[in-house]
Amino acid sequence: MTSITLRIPEDVVQDLKSIAPALGFSGYQPLIRAYVGQGLRQDLKKLDSSNLKRFVDSLKKHGVKDTVISEAIAEIS
Repeated sequence: MTSITLRIPEDVVQDLKSIAPALGFSGYQPLIRAYVGQGLRQDLKKLDSSNLKRFVDSLKKHGVKDTVISEAIAEIS
């Protein structure tokens, strides 16, 4: 782990502290890490999907059949 300094409004910290135990976290810092991790994974997934779509579009432009593309995607999923 790496320590960082992050400025967060006091009311947000208080809300994090109050909700953390209800969500099963030992404190607000693990909850912040979970929120950051979830957001990061969502964004990475969106970017991966966007790249895949551009790749598929390029393959179609180069004459690769939809059935071949679908089979290839099924193999990696």
